[in-house]
Amino acid sequence: MATATHLRTVWVTRYITPLREGGSLPAIAEADDGFMYALKFRGAGQGIRALIAELIGGEAARALGLRMPEIVFAQLDEGFGRTEPDEEIQDLLKASSGLNLALHYLSGSISFDPAVHTVDSPMASLIVWLDGWLMNMDRTAKNTNMLFWNKELWLIDHGAALYFHHGRNGWQNQPGKPFPLIKNHVLLQSALDMEKADKLAKDLLTNAVIEHIMEQIPDEWLVESTEGEDTAANRRAEYVTFLKQRRDGSAVFIKEANDARQEPV
Repeated sequence: MATATHLRTVWVTRYITPLREGGSLPAIAEADDGFMYALKFRGAGQGIRALIAELIGGEAARALGLRMPEIVFAQLDEGFGRTEPDEEIQDLLKASSGLNLALHYLSGSISFDPAVHTVDSPMASLIVWLDGWLMNMDRTAKNTNMLFWNKELWLIDHGAALYFHHGRNGWQNQPGKPFPLIKNHVLLQSALDMEKADKLAKDLLTNAVIEHIMEQIPDEWLVESTEGEDTAANRRAEYVTFLKQRRDGSAVFIKEANDARQEPV
């Protein structure tokens, strides 16, 4: 089992270039520790909720033994980027002062290409299980959100997961819901060991691990995500309950994945 982590905090010192592949304009930036990061902004379209999903998804993947770049909190000073000539980017930087999220930048990595690369069934099954559990719609052939770096497969970008949290109504009904978009998963046809992945995931994603991941979420993010309607403690408890219940009810999305794999492509 992967060791529980406590996220570091870095200060962004230099904006390098936007990563325009993403609709929310993430960027490559340098921090005060001398490393480069893929920086995800709180002021982007999906806001704080995307950062919450990014942290949960990334740290859950790490707990499952999957490779994830280190995730850090990235502090952006007010006024950072005042000299940025691109008005869109300058507005994004102004809206993102404070605590953001970043992933260690894997320099020299290449995107996973399903036409070229293969993933063995145990790993593919575990990744499909993770994405079914988190309702992650964004690991498709068009946008795999996986990289090869040093000849190893790494996962990135979980901001589109947990899409239920963009609407507060009826979240209690979400844990047992199917996830039809699993049919579009880029690794679905290789995921032949879903039941084995399920056992492994449940062994690794214990209640304590889920609670530890949620303890990493800053209170200010949880309060902001409620738009003043609830407390951070209550919001954190909702996520914990959802994650535990969906893990325990995994038969729903496992069956869905297995059935989708049998359908004609």
